[in-house]
Amino acid sequence: MRVLLWHVHGGYTDAFVRGAHEYLLPVGDEPDAAGIGLAGREWPAAREVRTADLRDEQIDVVVLQRPGEREAVRRLTGRVPGRDLPAVYLEHNTPKPDATGTVHPLADQDEIPIVHVTHFNRVFWDNGRARTIVVQHGVPDPGHRYTGDLGRIGVCVNEPVRRWRIVGADLLPAFARVAPVDVYGMAAEGLPSALGVAPDRVAPAGDLPPGELHARLARRRVYLHPFRWTSLGLSLLEAMHLGMPVVALAATEAARAVPGDAGVVSNDLDELERATARFIADPALAAETGRRARRHARERYGLDRFLARWDEVLGEVVASARRPDVALASPHPQQERSTR
Repeated sequence: MRVLLWHVHGGYTDAFVRGAHEYLLPVGDEPDAAGIGLAGREWPAAREVRTADLRDEQIDVVVLQRPGEREAVRRLTGRVPGRDLPAVYLEHNTPKPDATGTVHPLADQDEIPIVHVTHFNRVFWDNGRARTIVVQHGVPDPGHRYTGDLGRIGVCVNEPVRRWRIVGADLLPAFARVAPVDVYGMAAEGLPSALGVAPDRVAPAGDLPPGELHARLARRRVYLHPFRWTSLGLSLLEAMHLGMPVVALAATEAARAVPGDAGVVSNDLDELERATARFIADPALAAETGRRARRHARERYGLDRFLARWDEVLGEVVASARRPDVALASPHPQQERSTR
């Protein structure tokens, strides 16, 4: 199939375009649907398409990710998503500003199913009468690269100063009392000053390419996931794939993603600090816990499983468009059995 989607979420797109289809990534400054194309990425199955040329492209299905894209697709292709063009809406985020009362932008229709990236998101969004599906995250396996030879804590978060309590930036000083915290991601330079801590205790470590990030992160003894209100972070799954033990807040999907033998998940900060201290003090415990984290991550969040599930969803959406009497499974029974 030829799949149209905008390059909105770099990590997610990196996994998504590794499937067996041809992926069209728009380039242009369309209102509410600006496109950056490949943005320098090497994705053999994907190609850039100028938004002005979309009307001439053969498109089998579109994966919408922002509210404005539905109208942009109609304007740019002459086809209405969900009516003339098979479509799904991929929802990456937790509902904001209200955790339980926020109505999804596509809640008022039933032509375009909403694909949530976690079961948590599906439950907390008010989806109205829209059909909903869950496709759990999948990430390319970076390999078991964990050494943990540095008694330091690794964290991955973009814009921690701006996003602050949402990503748990305010919690970092408590963990910095246990061991130095290295914070990877965009715009972390002002974090020590914002926290009022020394930069040798909470250290901005840069926004690195994936290969370099994995190599450096894997040397840290433990991975910390302090996020309060965000979809399950791909960096958490990557850390588990690397073989890192995990310490995480029991928020959103983390409690489901991290089993008890792969780390410690709790909202008791004292418990999390103690768990971090145990991993720092016991490299053998940290390594064994990380091995179990990797085994679980590969089983539940492996790339092959992720792509196979997307093949099912896209195939069902296209089939239901061709035959309106075909009901789209929501969620797919086999997927649900296999994830319990």
